[in-house]
Amino acid sequence: EQEHFPIAEPDPIEFLDHVMESRGLTRKDMEAYIGPRGRVADILNRTRPLTLEMIRRLADGLQLPADVLIRPYQLRERRAALLSV
Repeated sequence: EQEHFPIAEPDPIEFLDHVMESRGLTRKDMEAYIGPRGRVADILNRTRPLTLEMIRRLADGLQLPADVLIRPYQLRERRAALLSV
């Protein structure tokens, strides 16, 4: 099965979105693990990467696999994100 139907590695931000939705967590709930409201927004909007400290807090506090959270993922350019708002 793995040879013919490989499962793609999850994107860290999509994984966080899924965890939040499945556990009924809000962005406010994520402040304990990621930081202030603006930082949570930056992370979930892909304008700032997760730091090692954030990954540790998420892994410990929410019992998430750190190996998924440390994977590289695409960021949006901050300037482009600000212009589109």
